[in-house]
Amino acid sequence: MWRKASAALLLALAVGYFYGGRPELPEQILQYIGLPNLQTPSQSNQDLERAISAAWEALIALPSRQWTKVAVGVNACVDVVVSGVGLLQALAVDPGAGRDHEVLHSKDDLRETFIHYMERGAAAERFFSDKEVFQRIARAAAEYPGAKLYVGGNAALIGQKFATYPDLMVLLCGPVGPKLHEMLDEQIVVPPESLQEADEFHLILEYKAGEQWGSTQAPQANRFIFSHDVSNGEMSSLETFVASLEEFQPELVVLSGFHMMEGQGKELWGQRLKEAVAAIADIPKGIPIHLELASMTDKDFMSRLMQEVLPIVSSIGLNEQELLFLSQAGDGPHAAVPAWKGVPDVGRVGDILSWVLERHGRTDPSSESDLTRIHFHTLAYHILATVDGYWGNQAAAVMAGARVASSQACGLRTVDVSKVELKAPLEFLTSHFEPRERLSLKPEEPVAVWQRGNVTFHLTPVLVCKRPLRTVGLGDAISAEGLVYSELTRQHPF
Repeated sequence: MWRKASAALLLALAVGYFYGGRPELPEQILQYIGLPNLQTPSQSNQDLERAISAAWEALIALPSRQWTKVAVGVNACVDVVVSGVGLLQALAVDPGAGRDHEVLHSKDDLRETFIHYMERGAAAERFFSDKEVFQRIARAAAEYPGAKLYVGGNAALIGQKFATYPDLMVLLCGPVGPKLHEMLDEQIVVPPESLQEADEFHLILEYKAGEQWGSTQAPQANRFIFSHDVSNGEMSSLETFVASLEEFQPELVVLSGFHMMEGQGKELWGQRLKEAVAAIADIPKGIPIHLELASMTDKDFMSRLMQEVLPIVSSIGLNEQELLFLSQAGDGPHAAVPAWKGVPDVGRVGDILSWVLERHGRTDPSSESDLTRIHFHTLAYHILATVDGYWGNQAAAVMAGARVASSQACGLRTVDVSKVELKAPLEFLTSHFEPRERLSLKPEEPVAVWQRGNVTFHLTPVLVCKRPLRTVGLGDAISAEGLVYSELTRQHPF
């Protein structure tokens, strides 16, 4: 009954806007009346989820040519995972108003920034500048009931995911201490130069959907990460990583850890970024490079990454916060949007992805850029955007990434349809600009495909885990799985 009443109210509002001389409807109303209800009575008992999961199993296939050697670097650490609210309460920190800080200098900064992202249900990562205070917090975290230690750092997590494929040799370079080395998969090769006496620890403060602290309630499960990590912050293993490639002879290189530079200050990261670009330039041109991005707050730093790093890599992976910040830093489309509300609008996401490839990629054959692929992931859906002629098997790749997000978040090896739910729109506009299309997703064919110029987009929904056991590392697993199922179809221009 309430659904009918709501629909009638919205229709009345729409008519009022039209006859009141304002034919442009608010976006929220357009989305509500333009998109189908995802769960109708005829589609109860996980019918949609079951159909999508079955389609994934039928359609996902490895490419005819697969990678046999992958080199991954350069951030690695040990993650200490705890309840965020529980740890802050144990530190005698009281809840209050949220406020974002680019660098954390105190427990108060930690509290305010944690609340800022918890109330949005968004992931973030920050550098903690005070070594002694961080170590006290780290000790409290390690002693907190239920605290768990995991392999951490984007590079190490991506390496771990690659290592689940027995025919794939994996080289990992990064600051690997004794505890991390012990936890790594036996299939991963770590050069002796990457081993160090002490581990780098990152604190992962997790919260559940609906969890409350004071007046703050999390709209969805997520995590907040912080560390005092100088080795990863300086990307000190990068030159060792590049030097090791000659002997290892990889077919694919995966880079991550650039976001850790931010906390070092502009003078330090400015110089180190120049050195990093020079080191990447030494990687043989025939090897494709994937760059995994992570949470950043400094627009100058992001702008430099766009100008200097994106054109020298072949592929990037990123989530909704990173994509929007990239557009804000480069004055791209929808840069005035302060933050996503709910499920990111597919049209806006498509506009920004297209802009990145046109501005910093190789949509123009005469361009000197190497960038031809972007793997975008958000909670409800994933998109792979590729310049035509360089990558194959992308429908399978985007589905494989979504499938691993659905299973891994629930702590399972396969998707259990009773534990997941569909949150993606089954109908959407491909852009906020003309020309654009309205596309529909069919559960039995769960990939929507559209074209913009010479860029092809593949979108698939995610079956979102209702009660996620662990959110850390999902983006890394998604990108790694997407790369495993991707095939390079043209060597040039890499």
